[in-house]
Amino acid sequence: MNGNEVVTIKEVVPEGKGITTLRFELDRTARPGQFFMVWVPGVDEVPMSVSYTGRVKGITVREVGTATKALSGLKGGDMIGIRGPYGRGFAMPKGKFLVVGGGTGIAAVLPAVEMADDKDIVDVALGARNASEIIFEERAENASNHVHVSTDDGTRGFHGTVVAMVDDILKKHSYDQVIACGPEKMLYYLLEVCKKHGVESQMSLERFMKCGSGLCGSCVIDGKRVCADGPVFYGREISDMLEFSKAKRDEAGRLIKL
Repeated sequence: MNGNEVVTIKEVVPEGKGITTLRFELDRTARPGQFFMVWVPGVDEVPMSVSYTGRVKGITVREVGTATKALSGLKGGDMIGIRGPYGRGFAMPKGKFLVVGGGTGIAAVLPAVEMADDKDIVDVALGARNASEIIFEERAENASNHVHVSTDDGTRGFHGTVVAMVDDILKKHSYDQVIACGPEKMLYYLLEVCKKHGVESQMSLERFMKCGSGLCGSCVIDGKRVCADGPVFYGREISDMLEFSKAKRDEAGRLIKL
């Protein structure tokens, strides 16, 4: 059952600069990579990736607009509406895999790290603009024996983009698959790096979503509905998308250049 349910926020956790996690009980099964449609009473409904998949679920919010600012300002005991989870999540890879998160995309991939039943079969690469925006590093270390961190400004870990760091990692280590979420520009270059090293990938894409269930078409990319056919796609599927990294649809459904 994916219908709307009103839940009470049990915990509000500041994660980094402008980034907040909201935890709430919801007795529904959610897979890493899926998302909820989250209703903020009196404000709006927005899609949010699932950042915790247990009975006590979670969403992790960066303040970028009216709805996310309202979510970030909520407190324990406040209520929100939840629809979902929706979409195709990450599939558990066979063999060893590398999980890559950029910015708040880290929140969407951390549950994928926790899919592994052995800390040695999953490595993690986390990247952000600066040290204050690196989130869930300790959580990653609880699920993986090898966690790499990069910052664009060099204030933490590898000095450079997470893609540059992953390129370096793939030169030294072998993986059966890469799992990733982050800004589309990051994913574009990461896909090129994966192709260069001959590694299959799964990536979570982001598009404007109104309904979350594949009916309205606002999130379509090359005929694929990101909310229903994705948001997780294999690298080989993304390689065939002419609009990937080049165009998306606005609130009115018009195609606009990225």
